[in-house]
Amino acid sequence: MDVIAVYKCLCDPMRLRLLNLLREGPLCVCHLQEILNEPQVKTSKHLGYMRRLKLIEARRENNWTIYALPDRPHPLLEENLKCLQDCRNEMQLFRKDQRKRAALLKRLAKSDGCCPRAVINLAPKSPTR
Repeated sequence: MDVIAVYKCLCDPMRLRLLNLLREGPLCVCHLQEILNEPQVKTSKHLGYMRRLKLIEARRENNWTIYALPDRPHPLLEENLKCLQDCRNEMQLFRKDQRKRAALLKRLAKSDGCCPRAVINLAPKSPTR
């Protein structure tokens, strides 16, 4: 893993917000863009950049792309995710994103939304991830 490239990647607030959201479990790009209130193109560009660095993974499910943290993150990513977890309670924007994520998942549990519920594991990940 290219340490300098990873830290350059982590210097972007939107990428930190994406990692913060994916810490809780996988999400479709359409859900990430909705939570962040950003255009799909911009969201996908950031996700693609992080995927190339192997910070996140993507899988295709029909028309949808689901993003998630790797099952076995690189130790550099693991340490930075721990730091992100410590900081997220202090960052109002991170807390707002988490509330929007929770509301979105609650809404998805009641309807099909834009992509099938089966595409996303609606159960939250453990907080240590």
